Amino acid sequence: MNKIKIDTEIIKLDAFLKWASIASSGSEAKIYVQDGMIKVNGEVCTQRGKKLRSGDVVNFDGSDFEII
Repeated sequence: MNKIKIDTEIIKLDAFLKWASIASSGSEAKIYVQDGMIKVNGEVCTQRGKKLRSGDVVNFDGSDFEII
């Protein structure tokens, strides 16, 4: 599992995808989320603005990214 450190209390899902280098741009992140390719804590998430906190796990393409 990849551990991704954030410096704020919360981060929005689309910003996290860019921060973790999952998506190279905001439009790419938007496509991934809209197409149901992102899971947050095991559930498909279609909200780009979903607020993530430390301990949340984002899954993309079989890889897990834990926010610390």
